[in-house]
Amino acid sequence: MPDDAAVLGQVQAAFAQCERPEHFTDRNHCEECAEHDELLRSRVPDTLRIADVANPGWDPLCYVDATGFGYFFPGLARLALAAPDPEHGWYGSQLLYHLTYAPQGEANRHLEGFSPDQRRAVSALLRHIDATRQQLTEEWGCREELMHAIALWSAEAEPRNAADSR
Repeated sequence: MPDDAAVLGQVQAAFAQCERPEHFTDRNHCEECAEHDELLRSRVPDTLRIADVANPGWDPLCYVDATGFGYFFPGLARLALAAPDPEHGWYGSQLLYHLTYAPQGEANRHLEGFSPDQRRAVSALLRHIDATRQQLTEEWGCREELMHAIALWSAEAEPRNAADSR
């Protein structure tokens, strides 16, 4: 079984080509979007902190498209593999929300926007969390959501058509 560093290496390699967007949200939409954009523009994947993204009621990633989410994904994977923060808890449960959320009748927007290699890296991260953090998933009540995420991202890890395999 790979260790945390190996899984993070796979994630970093898969997302290495993700370019940093000029803006992460529709900053002109409202004050909240502007504040979220400002926060995310002040971070890179290595400096993203759990305090930046752990509050489900004030999560800037809810407003970020697959490009911005992919850019930050190595940092999000790092946070999910970190020990629970005394103030903010375990980030893994919030990451699962982003990886499984789909409005009625739609697909997960990040799943649709990621390449097959990126989907494989997400699947590897999820399987690693399952293998190494079962107590946390039970404690945080997200075991079922993790199983759903593994099924979803594993099934989607293969190319959908010839254009996807580039």
